[in-house]
Amino acid sequence: MEMAPIPSETYKLGFIGAGKMAESIARGVVRSGVLPPSRIRTSHSSPVRRDAFESFGITVLPRNDDVVQDSDVVIFSVKPQVVKDVVLRLKPLLSEKKLLVSIAAGVKLKDMEEWAGQSRFIRIMPNTPSAVGEAASVMSLGGSATEEDGDLIAKLFGSVGKLWRADEKLFDAITGLSGSGPAFIYLAIEALADGGVAAGLPRALALGLASQTVLGAATMVTKTGEHPGKLKDDVASPAGTTIAGIHELEKGGFRGTLMNAVIAAAKRSRELSQS
Repeated sequence: MEMAPIPSETYKLGFIGAGKMAESIARGVVRSGVLPPSRIRTSHSSPVRRDAFESFGITVLPRNDDVVQDSDVVIFSVKPQVVKDVVLRLKPLLSEKKLLVSIAAGVKLKDMEEWAGQSRFIRIMPNTPSAVGEAASVMSLGGSATEEDGDLIAKLFGSVGKLWRADEKLFDAITGLSGSGPAFIYLAIEALADGGVAAGLPRALALGLASQTVLGAATMVTKTGEHPGKLKDDVASPAGTTIAGIHELEKGGFRGTLMNAVIAAAKRSRELSQS
């Protein structure tokens, strides 16, 4: 059956689950101007979460049922452990007139489609920098999602950062890298700032320098196209300060530890998909 297109100029977006990730995406979408807050809705019983969304104009409805009924595109942003129960409860409302999107880590499209009773689904792995327009998101289309559906969601998530398309079989590794990766970088920024404080810098200056240094280094990689190893070599002059610091990082297993963190997060994503 041919899918009715989602009206790109007027569609309403609903979030099932009003946690931090949903808030990050909603804030980013509103900030980008792709959708006005009047066309976004969610539901939550917590006054704190309701206030968070209402503070930038999002409509907070009483129940998840109301969100689905009043939305053309529905994003499931609940925890992986509860997404099955949530989808099954809403199944009678999930017709193929609605485009369904899952951002639940470790939950496969085939399972979401089975629980929903329809396959007009798109799976997205975003990350929390959506809130500041710097997300790294990856998308995979479900069984009956059209290219037009994919374009609409690509525009939505492309408004809050960069978007790639990939085969769903790669999503556990993607979750381990870009889904969990921001937390690893926050730890690195905190550690760099602590090092600055230990070396004698005021806390505020150390944190500002650490965060801007990470931002600048990432921008060098994305803007120059140079391999990070070459950029590292460009900074590390013979017998200089940088190579002395790199030596300490190598002694501590810095690269291996980061690799292991990504692998551990990817493994946990696979475990969630099989539970």
